[in-house]
Amino acid sequence: MRNFELEIHFSKWEFTARHHMTASDVESMTIRDLLAMATPGERQAFEDQWLGYTETWGAPDLRETIAGTYDTLKDEHILCFAGAEEGIYTAMRVLLTRSDHAIVAVPNYQAAETVPLDICEVTGVPLRAEDNWRLDIDDIARAIRPNTRLVSINVPNNPTGALMPADDLEALVRLCRHHGLYLFSDEVYRLLELDERKRLPQVADLYEKGFSLNVMSKAYGLPGLRLGWIAGRDREILLQMERYKHFLTICNAAPSERLSVIALRNRDRILDRNRALLGENLDALEQFFSEFPSLFEWSRPDGGCIAFPRYLGKDGVENFCQKLVNDHGVLLLPSSIYRSELMDTPADRFRIGFGRRGITDGLDAIREFLNQSARV
Repeated sequence: MRNFELEIHFSKWEFTARHHMTASDVESMTIRDLLAMATPGERQAFEDQWLGYTETWGAPDLRETIAGTYDTLKDEHILCFAGAEEGIYTAMRVLLTRSDHAIVAVPNYQAAETVPLDICEVTGVPLRAEDNWRLDIDDIARAIRPNTRLVSINVPNNPTGALMPADDLEALVRLCRHHGLYLFSDEVYRLLELDERKRLPQVADLYEKGFSLNVMSKAYGLPGLRLGWIAGRDREILLQMERYKHFLTICNAAPSERLSVIALRNRDRILDRNRALLGENLDALEQFFSEFPSLFEWSRPDGGCIAFPRYLGKDGVENFCQKLVNDHGVLLLPSSIYRSELMDTPADRFRIGFGRRGITDGLDAIREFLNQSARV
């Protein structure tokens, strides 16, 4: 498979750059902070946790708690993984064969297309930048072939932060149902909508052949737990995924399961904190971009904690991002990281994150760089 460009870039810079300005998660917390939210019984269960193997599906109380975040599902509809990436990889390996065809929205988190491409033919369908990154359902309909088996979407989208209108999602479900297609929906940024009225239902609740991917990493800000899940009503497919997981991690880390239960039972408290931080940081971002209208084209994302502004400078976005990290220690992701093998993607954009504390220091460093460049 193609190298995972984002992870290669992060492996060089994520822990060495002074200002990590492209993080895709919300500010995390310590184990002490999380345990402070626990009941005495939950804290005792964590401290008494046996450090042996756990159930491949995930602990029963964990799956029950996750199921409670859906409208129609039960614990039997939940399969846990070591983060979202394992879930994506497993789902594609189970749902697709070499004779199949898949449809994937572009731009995307690279695994959404790279893993299917290693299995079968894949068609990309563009998110239209000129229409607030809207996914045209007619484009998907035109891409369907007799052997199409799967449509893959990501809402809110990484890297654009775009949401689908609710009517579009309903139309997509009708289209998939009509053709008997699986619908895989990466929903890891759900619950971070900037306007909660735009929040979409979860695909696993809407559609009998729909699968919803989620994780503790993004909206909850707990990537160190390495715990994600796939939700779906097709138990036979979930069973096949569970058996595939036997060749990967086998099971999740027991301490992570205990801590995830605590976090999910305190989800409102955690999400309120995270949304407040996003609001503050987004205000700082919008102020920054308003200062440089000739260099940036900025539009407010619909959800998540990342955005995909356009860079208008003559030096180009690749040079801009490279000089920033080399000379001022500011890490951004240039558009080359989101290059697609399926179709052309924007070559003048970069990903910026606004989920962590300390964003003003990073913005000040970018200001200093831009002001110095203007004087040269």
